[in-house]
Amino acid sequence: QIQLVESGGGAVQPGESLRLSCVARGSTFSIKSMGWYRQAPGKQRDLVAIIPNTEQTTYADSVKGRFTISWDTAKNTVTLQMNSLKPEDTAVYFCHARAFVFSEEFWGQGTQVTVSS
Repeated sequence: QIQLVESGGGAVQPGESLRLSCVARGSTFSIKSMGWYRQAPGKQRDLVAIIPNTEQTTYADSVKGRFTISWDTAKNTVTLQMNSLKPEDTAVYFCHARAFVFSEEFWGQGTQVTVSS
C-alpha cells in the first residue's frame, strides 16, 4: 500500500505563491506516476498536473505557465510550485499516485488553498 501525506496549503493573496508537498510512504517502488488534483466547493475533482516516471508532464490549461510539478524520487516527494495564484485556484488540493499493478490509485487527504484579496 501507498500512503500520501500533503502539506503546504494556506491562504494567500492574488499574485502570491505557494508550494505544496506530498510525501509517499510504503511501497513507493511500485508508483507509476504521481500528480495533483483539486476540488472546489460544488465542483468535481479535476486534474492539476501529473508527472509520470518519465520526462513528460501534463498540466491543466488553467495552470500552464504558473504551476510546476516535480518529483524527487530520492525523497519520495512530489511538489507543486504555484506562482501567480488567482482566486479561481481556491480549492482542496489532493496528492495522487498510480501503481504499476492494476493501475491501483491512492489519494492523500487534501490540503486547503485559499486565494483571496
